[in-house]
Amino acid sequence: MSDGNVTSRAHAPVGEEGLGGTGRTAKLKIFRGDASGGEEVEYEIPLVEGMVILDAVLYIQAHQANDLAVRWNCKAAHCGSCSAEINGIPRLMCKTRVEEFEGREIHVGPMRAFPVIKDLVSDVSWNYEVSSKITPFTTSQKAPFTMYEEDVERLYEPKKCIECFMCQDVCHVLRTHHKHPEFAGPRFFVRNQWLEMHPMDEADRLGDLKEKNGLGYCNITKCCTEVCPVGIKITDNSIIPLKERVADEYYDPARWLMRKIQGRRNGGRNGS
Repeated sequence: MSDGNVTSRAHAPVGEEGLGGTGRTAKLKIFRGDASGGEEVEYEIPLVEGMVILDAVLYIQAHQANDLAVRWNCKAAHCGSCSAEINGIPRLMCKTRVEEFEGREIHVGPMRAFPVIKDLVSDVSWNYEVSSKITPFTTSQKAPFTMYEEDVERLYEPKKCIECFMCQDVCHVLRTHHKHPEFAGPRFFVRNQWLEMHPMDEADRLGDLKEKNGLGYCNITKCCTEVCPVGIKITDNSIIPLKERVADEYYDPARWLMRKIQGRRNGGRNGS
């Protein structure tokens, strides 16, 4: 920030004369604090037609609270950096218009399923630790692969994920019950779905999904699907198919019998 009108080089300069075009103002209550605690502080800004919450927060940072911490990058709903809770619901600040809340209070806070670093910034590094433990794409075949179009199309949706982690934030298993050590969360069920359904992948992740990733904790409330900014049907297309595969593998009586027989043939090494 150099002249009070610009919040960074990536943010277009916005002068006072260019703001307040509607003649109206908006009030935002923004969480100010860190892991030890904090409180909401109210700010009033000139309202511009089409203004999104991120615009409002950056205006406040530039003109009223230079030390306000906020994470953002593309401002185009592609990077997932500006995830926050707006009136208690995880949303991208760059995709949420201020006018949507006309006549209502606007509360902006950090994602609460993760430790708060400062103001609107949460520490989401736990997600990358979970990601690093997922068995990667494994194949004995060499690219380029020959695959059916229907198999390719099935892989498009999970690859749309921008890792905003809002599905993780809204998930009650993480947010309310704090099962982080035992539960990977919706984002990583989407990733597992992509890997498991890739026709060229040869790894078996069902055991990890059942034992390490806590797939059974999910009770398919669909709250993760509701907040996904790119429209991934997380519950229907990722979690439920994975649950069905785990159920077939571990709870189908015929498969259980086959494992017992194979275990005896192998001297009990693979029996369960």
